[in-house]
Amino acid sequence: MTAIALTRPDANITDASALSNGRLRVAAVDIVRGLAMILMALDHTRDFLGSGSVNPTDVAHTTAALFLTRWITHFCAPTFFLLTGTSAHLARRGRSARELSQYLFARGLWLMLLDVTVFRWLGLQFNFSSHVIILNVLWALGWAMVTLSLLVHLPRPAIAAFGILLIGGHNLLDSIHSSQAPWTLLHVQNFILRTPAHSILVVYPLIPWVGVTALGYSLGAIYSWPRERRKALLFGCGIGMTAAFLALRAIDAYGDPAPWSTQHSALQTAISFLDTTKYPPSLLFLLMTLGPALLLLAAFDGGAPRLMRPVSVYGKVPLFYFLVHVPLIHLLAAAACYARYGQAHGMFETPSVSQFPVAFPVGWGFSLPVVYLAWIGVVVSLYPLCSWYAAVKMRRASPWLSYI
Repeated sequence: MTAIALTRPDANITDASALSNGRLRVAAVDIVRGLAMILMALDHTRDFLGSGSVNPTDVAHTTAALFLTRWITHFCAPTFFLLTGTSAHLARRGRSARELSQYLFARGLWLMLLDVTVFRWLGLQFNFSSHVIILNVLWALGWAMVTLSLLVHLPRPAIAAFGILLIGGHNLLDSIHSSQAPWTLLHVQNFILRTPAHSILVVYPLIPWVGVTALGYSLGAIYSWPRERRKALLFGCGIGMTAAFLALRAIDAYGDPAPWSTQHSALQTAISFLDTTKYPPSLLFLLMTLGPALLLLAAFDGGAPRLMRPVSVYGKVPLFYFLVHVPLIHLLAAAACYARYGQAHGMFETPSVSQFPVAFPVGWGFSLPVVYLAWIGVVVSLYPLCSWYAAVKMRRASPWLSYI
């Protein structure tokens, strides 16, 4: 989404971007989003190939390596939603507010459709008859873009205030307990339908994620500033958000429904301190993850270091990468299951709600070193395909390519 047509290069923006075929890409955005996509594959590899016998965030039973493997991937979703908003602002160049609104609205609906069809059938379940529907990250991202399609008609300060209000204030709603479908869609991870025949589970409640995307849209305005001013703001906000997380978490008075506590060891206490709530993302979860994301944007402002250029390739085609990497990991898990047991068990069957997304056999799972090797293999194997598709998008101006 950061590929945008320009009538003339902007001297301030080109300090932190690359021009190709009349299109602009902000290098820092591509790198940071690419890092998020790579870490996302680690989380999904652990989901499919890791052992499910221990909850990574269970303070009493997890290990430091397992917890950190899960914790580091927490940075993916907030970064992805933030930079979706930033890219939407960059896409406004050469478009009227109405044209941008129409584009964001259509793309949002497209993402929601992909979530309940392609990602559900070909990514998670490998089964067209499954009765289990999970409203996942693309669903929430789609609604965030639909909401943003309305917000773009407002002044940027109003959009920023809207985002900050949702991020900072939504934990005030934690005391509201309701199983009604509208409230579940907005603020609670829960089922909106659960019967023997059909089940619909909301994994990504919308309120906080919509706020992150709105804040990201406001952030996009800084890419018309001089580089030093932009870096100073990103660095200051990144440090401020990280410090706010540490202070608010230490006080433990507001910002997360799950308080931390002193444990039997310093390591367990640190795990308890860092284990903030993702579903929905609490204020502290977002401060903990978005602060470092802003620091990375500042660090990579000015261009892509040679070693990071391959990473930026994944960031240029995030939706394409997302839709391809999960089926690839699922296939890898099915092949490993067949090699171990002589059959793929539930890898291609309709799972029950408790087994979602697949019905793993008893004793399934590999050690973390194996998971990490598989993750590296998946990411490396996808590079040629992502590089090819990124090149296609840069060469061709077809608006259809912007939807994948």
